[in-house]
Amino acid sequence: MKTLTSLLLATLSFAAGANAQGGDIVNNGAPARRATEAVIWGIPLVNYDRMLQAAIENGGAPNQVIYWSQPVNSKNQTLTPNPDTIYLNPFYDTRKGPVVLEIPPAGDDGVIVGSVDISWQNALIDVGPAGADKGKGGKYLITPPGHKEKPPKGYIVLPSDTYLGFVILRSNFKSRSPEDIAAAVAHGKKIKFYPLGASPDSTVFVDVHGKDFDSTIPYDLRFFEGLDRMVQIEPWQERDRLMIPMLKSIGIEKGKPFHPDGAMKKILGEAIKDAHAEITASYESNFADAFYPGTHWAVPVPQDTIKGMNTMFEDPDVYAIDGRAVMYSIAYFSPKHLGPAQFYVLTIKDGKGGAFDGKETYKLTVPADAPAKQYWSVTAYDAETHALIKGMPRASRASNVKELQKNSDGSTDLYFGPQAPEGKESNWVPTDPQRGFELMFRIYGPDPAFFEKKWKLPDAVKVEN
Repeated sequence: MKTLTSLLLATLSFAAGANAQGGDIVNNGAPARRATEAVIWGIPLVNYDRMLQAAIENGGAPNQVIYWSQPVNSKNQTLTPNPDTIYLNPFYDTRKGPVVLEIPPAGDDGVIVGSVDISWQNALIDVGPAGADKGKGGKYLITPPGHKEKPPKGYIVLPSDTYLGFVILRSNFKSRSPEDIAAAVAHGKKIKFYPLGASPDSTVFVDVHGKDFDSTIPYDLRFFEGLDRMVQIEPWQERDRLMIPMLKSIGIEKGKPFHPDGAMKKILGEAIKDAHAEITASYESNFADAFYPGTHWAVPVPQDTIKGMNTMFEDPDVYAIDGRAVMYSIAYFSPKHLGPAQFYVLTIKDGKGGAFDGKETYKLTVPADAPAKQYWSVTAYDAETHALIKGMPRASRASNVKELQKNSDGSTDLYFGPQAPEGKESNWVPTDPQRGFELMFRIYGPDPAFFEKKWKLPDAVKVEN
């Protein structure tokens, strides 16, 4: 995939030449290229907007805590969510002033892990045992862009580059028993989230479990509508000012309504298809750099993108937005530090290099003694949407599932397919015979042995009939 800078410069040069010659820019295709690059550049913002709009559609609002009172099921159509935890997502809006987030201490009654992200989904900080409060709990103050007032004492201050953002929090449970899940929910609801100066007890919790919560990326006109909504609210980042004329040429401009005519709608529709194809091709090519040599498991996001997301792209010579587009086409949020609290690897192919087919059955053997302080899990996602496979009774199996069968050597065989192998129902994740799928392995509280590759996850293999 070409870099944004090279394409933008080429587009600007082309447009200037067309103008000088009296050419028709629309017919020459400049808006189409600009729209394609707007998609690649703007995916993190639209990804965030999709989550916020889903929260609002389900009765929530900014400066409230959206949460799931049970592990998520396929009605949750966020990108690659974790079905083996309790999610709490405060959405912040600092346009009227700073917002306070209080995290309770970790203890025998529960632990919360997570990150505070701006609307671009760069992390301001991690919270919990591997975060700034070190598991002791703390009060975080999120301040708006340009905020100058001296903060009260006792807060961990987080100056946000954007007015909007969100917090992803996970309250982990010890097992999937009703009692342990209820305890994780109760511990999660110890968090407080409120405008500075208001009472902590004013925190509003909105339960969206069992409701349709769709924040998948829409590769149609809705994408540009969401992008316009965010451009109207958020201040320009210095690194992004080149996008001002680019967006204006496709009808997105601060302070003006976005009303594309029929011709522009056609251009935008074709452009987003092209962008989707580019992003998908890049995603698939990124698996060539395997996490475990000789397997198909990988972190399909380039390291310069991961580094940039963690540092607010502080290196002026590197702006890895192509990889960022891949990242936010398949997932949401970024931690400040990937690794200490959790880590993820994905695979889209079996041991023989074939794409996962929902009508086939595959076996994945998770070796014994996984280097996880908390737990590991494997989740199946729809290969096209990167969300949970719709209509399935469950989406994952995890080491905190008490009924999980283990082999005599301590390893665990997991099965993915349309029907459970006989006697293996407890170790089975169902798939849709009409859909392809992909797998994500999560490890929470990874030990050094995980990164040293002393423990290796093999490929899933197709079970031959």
